[in-house]
Amino acid sequence: MNKSILEYETVDIDENDNSVIIIDQTKLPGRTEIIKLRTAQEIWDAIYLLKVRGAPAIGVSAAFGIYVLAKQILQNGAGNFEDFYGKFQQQKDFLNSARPTAVNLSWALNRMDGVCMKAHEEGKNVAEIVEILGREAKEIKDEDIRVCRAIGENGLSLVKPGDGILTHCNAGQLATCKYGTATAPIYLGQEKGYHFRVFADETRPLLQGARLTAYELHSAGVDVTLICDNMSAMVMKKGWVNAVFVGCDRVAANGDTANKIGTSVVAAVAKRYGIPFYVCAPFSTIDFDTPTGEDIYIEQRPAEEVTRMWYKEPMAPEGVKVFNPAFDVTDHELITAIVTEHGIARAPFEKSLAELRK
Repeated sequence: MNKSILEYETVDIDENDNSVIIIDQTKLPGRTEIIKLRTAQEIWDAIYLLKVRGAPAIGVSAAFGIYVLAKQILQNGAGNFEDFYGKFQQQKDFLNSARPTAVNLSWALNRMDGVCMKAHEEGKNVAEIVEILGREAKEIKDEDIRVCRAIGENGLSLVKPGDGILTHCNAGQLATCKYGTATAPIYLGQEKGYHFRVFADETRPLLQGARLTAYELHSAGVDVTLICDNMSAMVMKKGWVNAVFVGCDRVAANGDTANKIGTSVVAAVAKRYGIPFYVCAPFSTIDFDTPTGEDIYIEQRPAEEVTRMWYKEPMAPEGVKVFNPAFDVTDHELITAIVTEHGIARAPFEKSLAELRK
């Protein structure tokens, strides 16, 4: 019997051969391929090429990745801390360059760096430091599961049984270690018999909504309907949507959020039809050092993702200019609430997010 996609670990580690294990999400839904990442380049490529994606999953992959590389540095003879830490920093900076918009990448790497320095200051030797890094990486994964469930419980308080929910891109289990962020209320509602009706945006140009969200929700037995991105206004106007839940890759201090391209369009349409728009955000995605969405760097992706990636032949004229930002910024004025594991923040977000900060 074939395993459901939800039975696989999105991100894991194999201690025996010192590798990060992921589902190659670029092959879904047609094929479930589990791959092992052993080198810095393989880890960087997996993050950049979206083999692993979603802010929380990227953070966990980075934590496991820098731990795997730290073990290699130790095994290659870096016995004194100065030598070890110099190489550790090089690998950390390299991994951090893979996806500049997803704050969880730098957050996880900086957290691992902080653990490394703290252990050194406590007089631990390099071998002991590497062991501590391994425990911290596993804690980041376990923490992600706890965080997503808490987001789900908080989000579930905002909807009622039988509601229609629209989501954009994939902020599901495939973007985290379990439950997802935007899908966490859906999965917890499924456990309680809420019978939500979910609309999943296709999410061009990379089709994460079609390939990933619709796939995992359908596998879980959720009543999910796939729609093209330009159909969201119609389903909202018909009264089929009672709430929108989306994830995000970065939250600015004022409540502006960066998420997959097209999210701001969904927010604007939801505002037009009076539908609450909720952003589900682990607290690790909130960047208090970024004042507004204008300060968020937006990654530009290759033109081929638009012109030829899913087609047998190119579907655009040769040489045409292509604008392909990976994300857009949703203005805080379009956001009803930001759902975190610590609670639900509402406008004014500068105040409410700061009050939730621990």
